[in-house]
Amino acid sequence: MFKKYRVLKWTSLFIVSVIVFVVCFWFWFKSLIPPFDKGLELTQVKDLPYISENIVPQRGKILAVVTSTDIMGNSDKTTGYELTELARAYYVFKANGFEVDIASPLGGEPPVVIDDEDMGAFDHAFLNDSIAQYKTSHTIPMKDVVAEDYEAVFFAGGKGAMFDFPDNKAIQSLVKNYYQTNKVIGAVCHGPSALVNITLDNGHPLLKNKTVSGFTNKEELLLISDAKTIFPFLLQDKMVEQGANFNEGAMYLDNISHDNNLITGQNPWSTWSMAEGMIKQMGYTPKHRELTGEENAMKVLLAYQKHGKKQAKQVIETLQKEKKAMDRILLAKHSVMAVMKGELSHFPNLIGLVSYAEKCESKSEKI
Repeated sequence: MFKKYRVLKWTSLFIVSVIVFVVCFWFWFKSLIPPFDKGLELTQVKDLPYISENIVPQRGKILAVVTSTDIMGNSDKTTGYELTELARAYYVFKANGFEVDIASPLGGEPPVVIDDEDMGAFDHAFLNDSIAQYKTSHTIPMKDVVAEDYEAVFFAGGKGAMFDFPDNKAIQSLVKNYYQTNKVIGAVCHGPSALVNITLDNGHPLLKNKTVSGFTNKEELLLISDAKTIFPFLLQDKMVEQGANFNEGAMYLDNISHDNNLITGQNPWSTWSMAEGMIKQMGYTPKHRELTGEENAMKVLLAYQKHGKKQAKQVIETLQKEKKAMDRILLAKHSVMAVMKGELSHFPNLIGLVSYAEKCESKSEKI
């Protein structure tokens, strides 16, 4: 009886200790994350010098295409186009002198996915931009698009694109036309699903021997474990099946492929560089843009992945010395994803980088 009591006592103490540790860790973890800046929600286009100052003369028009699908196949999972992917590309095009029209397979007002945690100044400005909002609520049906009106086409991501981009005849016709006339084609995340199932006049698949990027199998399956049964295909598999040289970068970090007039990005965090790659391919030097805190955080993460914790800390120090913004939330997210991927050894290192970034920032503010 006494032995059972001791076991129960020590088990209870262990459970309480674990709970206390988890609670303490959670509050410490939260202390490393900066509070949400409510002012971001009020951001207007005029507040963004990249767009409102040193205006570039008009150079033509670019067509942005978003999904019309609101449910993933036969599942109950909602979807739509990713607002951040559309908004960021939209403003890169606008800042570089291009008017942007928005189309979708069905036209009208397509479903949108807004992830509050990923929203930055440009994304909130997009929501407060009356012209942009009119265009997103009155998208042009793809069947009514006049291909000759545009210098380039951009396919935004969002998981819905996997369902209504690949077999849309109007999309296939436009992409084939643009590719064969050397017009620029850009796509990001699930947007490259617009490039599958297209056969060129030479009888070859468009993707044959093309170096491209898109949402990877690993990225898809980590977030949706039953993706193979929900989607008609996994994007990486389908592109490889059709002869593509798939360029797979680090999970959830910026990675693009530039193959002549095809510029493709791996995930939402690739949107900025993908859109600026399109500008370069059209023969222009992209307008100078201050990197966002999210992009600077990706520099830290890439340094960590390639060279280790010491190099990542040096990047953090450099950013602080140059007074560059850095998104600690993105670092924290990747620490959680390390656990989700089973890479437990990376969790303390990444949490350590979040803590180090917070200390460097606090020290910088005191100087």
